[in-house]
This record gives sequence, structure tokens and C-alpha cells, in this order.
Amino acid sequence: MSCAAPSGAGLASGALPQPLAAGPRLAMVAGETSGDLLAGLLLDGFKARWPGVQAEGIGGPRMQARGFKALWPSAKLAVLGYVDVMRHYREIVGIRKQLRTHLLARRPDVFIGVDAPDFNLDLEASLRAAGVKTVHFVCPSVWASRPERIEKIKRSVDHVLCIFPFEPALLARHGVAATYVGHPLASVIPMQADQAGARLALGLAQDRPVVAVLPGSRQSEIEYLAPAFFQAVALVARQRPQTQFVVPAVPALRQAIERAASAAGALGLITLVDGQSHAALAACDATLIASGTATLEAALFKRPMVISYRMHWLSWQLKGRRKLQPWVGLPNILCGEFVVPELLQGDASAPALAAAVVQWLDAAESAPEKIQAVQDKFTALHVQLRRDTAQLATDAIEKILER
Repeated sequence: MSCAAPSGAGLASGALPQPLAAGPRLAMVAGETSGDLLAGLLLDGFKARWPGVQAEGIGGPRMQARGFKALWPSAKLAVLGYVDVMRHYREIVGIRKQLRTHLLARRPDVFIGVDAPDFNLDLEASLRAAGVKTVHFVCPSVWASRPERIEKIKRSVDHVLCIFPFEPALLARHGVAATYVGHPLASVIPMQADQAGARLALGLAQDRPVVAVLPGSRQSEIEYLAPAFFQAVALVARQRPQTQFVVPAVPALRQAIERAASAAGALGLITLVDGQSHAALAACDATLIASGTATLEAALFKRPMVISYRMHWLSWQLKGRRKLQPWVGLPNILCGEFVVPELLQGDASAPALAAAVVQWLDAAESAPEKIQAVQDKFTALHVQLRRDTAQLATDAIEKILER
């Protein structure tokens, strides 16, 4: 793909609700914040086509706001890296076993696993073997790492909804049915964001540079990334005292973020807000950001960024052995080049992060053509990913339901 320019803590008990005649019964599992966001957008499409649709499983607040019945919160699956997974292994396997039993008793019309492949593919395989139709939304990144997963995908799912245009052809070569539906965020995020309006909404000055700091949405990310991120904030503030820093926080992690910022001497330098990551990205001139879906959101906002990541050293060693591409950040992977810098693991020191952020702030003043080049590449990416995702996804799922 080229970027060249043109609620509950456990299973609910009680009587099972009766199925609604006005729409199908869906089961869904979305892990962590990004999956909740994607699934919420998908649910909008389902509700538009099938007003009486029922959906239950594992989900977060965005899904629940759309009437989704969360038997467990998506935060239960928000772990990353082999070491962190092993710490929570028994609990996660227990949840999957209970959910499988529940779904086989209820028999949804279709199960939709939203990302979280380590959890969902095994669950999908067992459900499919029992005759339940299965769909996976967001193709696991077999083109970046763990190519052996493609055989597991083939065994586990009836159909894959792909968010990147090159994925269906790749899957077809292995006999996996797939549909490109675009990335739902590309339709939600405007081609040109209202930076002034976002700054006003967040209480930020219009005439001073803004850096959005996004250290992640998982507890493990805050543990490994936030200290260096906030030490970098303190360093940038010394070099550029006029800089404003906005930090959108998952409410459940706000206290942990505050502690990390305070320990780094940066608490008084930041504007900490609950959620509002899109407002923060719209408002900023550059962002210091954890690798993940948020980096693609930053690219869709056309923002220069410094991508970073840290994890337990053993998880990093194991992950590195399975890496197929030189890039880790989604914007760089999709553009096929280092459009923005990546500072990972041992390279993610506070001085290095601060220096990379300052380079973008300097470029905005003295080399605007560098900023424009990044914006042009990200605009082309936005155009490629913008489709009517909800419509295309529900079209594909309706065909599966009709089989």
C-alpha cells in the first residue's frame, strides 16, 4: 500500500432475553479501547439496518452506549506481550471457556470477533466447529508478523472483514474469504480537522504550540511507557517553555497517569482530560504516541508524530523474532517508509523522545515543507482507507446470515 500523494466484571445471571424478530442476534468480543471504538462504529451500521438487533459478549463503554450487553468489560482482555498475557492467562482462559459455554447454549446467528486475535481466533474455531457462523473484523497482521496465523484464520472463520485494501488478496491466496470494508475511523475523522475549535474545547491557547501525549490505553503501557513520556515532556518544556501538553486518559488509568507525570515533575505542565483523544489530536501540532491504533488516528488527523513502545524485555525479544517488516507503527507500515520516527524499547529514552518531538516543533517554524510532506502522505492514506465501512460490513454479514 502506497502513501504517495495523488460492564460487568463477570457473566451475568438470570433469565435469558428472548430473541427479537426485528433483527439477528449477534455475539461480539472486542478487546481494549481500540476494539471497543471499532465495534461501536460497526454496531451503528447494524442498528441502522436491523433496528431490533441484539448483541452481547465482551465490550467496552462505546459498545454498551449502543445497547450492547457486556458480559465482561473489554478491559479484561487489555493485556499485551507474552509476559503480561501469562500473568493473566488463567483468568483470560476462564473467561473464554465460560463465554463459549454461554454462546453455545444461546446460539447467536453470527459471532463477530473484533481484533484481539489471541483471544478470538481460538474462540471462533470452537464456535465454528460447533456450527456457529464466525466473522473476524480486522485481519490479524500476518503481513507484519506471525504469518503462521493464516492457517489458524482459515480454520476459525467463515469471513474476514479487512480494514486495509491489500489484505483480501493475501487471504484469498490461502483460501480465506474476505471483504475490504475500509477503516471506519477514516470516515469518522474529517479530512481537515478544526484545530482552533479543538483547542478552544480543551482550554488551550491558540497562539502556542501543542503536543498531544498518548502513552497508551493499557495498564502495562502506562507502566512501561508513561515514565519516559513524562520525563520527555519535562525536557521539552525546558527547551520550549511556551509548549502546551494535552494528555487524553482512559478514565480507569487516570490515577496511574497522574502518578507517572508527578514522578517526572510534569504534572503541572500537562492538561489531563478524560478520553477526548480525537480532540487532543485535532488540537496538537505534533504527538508523542504509543504504537497501536492511535498512531493511525494521528495519521488521519495528518499530525507529525513520534511513535514509541516499550514492553517487558522477554516479550520484546520474542516479538522481534517474528517481525517481518522494518516498521512497527501503522502509518509507516502502510506507507512503506519511515514517514515519522519510531523510538522503541531501548531507544525510547526520555532525551531521545524529547529531541524527536522538538524536531517536529522546530520544523513547523523553520521548515514547513517537512510538515507538508507528512500531511500529503497522510492525506493520500486517508483517501485510500475511507469507505462506507458500516454499509460494506453489514452487506457482507447479511450474505453470511442468508447462507
